[in-house]
Amino acid sequence: MPRDGRADAPGVDPQKLWLGSALPRKGRRPTYSREAITAAAVALADAEGLEAVTMRKVAAQVGAGVMSLYSYAPDKETLLHLMVDHVSGELPVTDPLTGDWRADLKAVARLQRDLMLRHPWLPAALSTHRVPGPHTLAFMERALTALRPTGLDGAAKLEIFAQLTAFVAGHAAHEIAQVAASRTPARAAAEARYLAAVAADGRHPELAEALSAPGRPLTPEATFARFLDRLVDGLTTG
Repeated sequence: MPRDGRADAPGVDPQKLWLGSALPRKGRRPTYSREAITAAAVALADAEGLEAVTMRKVAAQVGAGVMSLYSYAPDKETLLHLMVDHVSGELPVTDPLTGDWRADLKAVARLQRDLMLRHPWLPAALSTHRVPGPHTLAFMERALTALRPTGLDGAAKLEIFAQLTAFVAGHAAHEIAQVAASRTPARAAAEARYLAAVAADGRHPELAEALSAPGRPLTPEATFARFLDRLVDGLTTG
């Protein structure tokens, strides 16, 4: 059986993954739970990054033998799907919506961003692991409910949710990379001096005009809010 996400590993069967666990198990009571194993993998990814998550390391985290884990997650691909849905359980799905679909959609995006910043490995995992589990589906249901006032058909609402999630994942990945690169104030000032010099050479008039415009708040929260406003406010229901 393929292990740890080798290239020849089979794709995840979503019905078996998300619905099969509800079936009764035969034999001895299991020593570990899929929830505990997934939580250990999430803790490992939070601390050391997604690359650090291997079946061997996860087994060590829970004090199990590697082979005993394969009945819960047969390969790393399956484990990653479990991890994505596990952290999606942190997203609130019962708070009342306002009825203003743009405001509610922005709230959805802010919740997604907060989740991704808490779990920096999540944006990368979402790019390839999109089989929605129960927690992911619950949050998707909330987003689709927020879009009900638009009158859009189901396909359009699904596309908007996918577009929003992709935007948040890309923006969060950029924020995480900026932090990892230690973009200090001194480094930011050096980059600003460079751009000012380039703009002054006369060969980049559009850049010069853009840089001469009044500055805007550059905190991560303010920048995200501006980009989000442009995305959501630009959506139409036609």
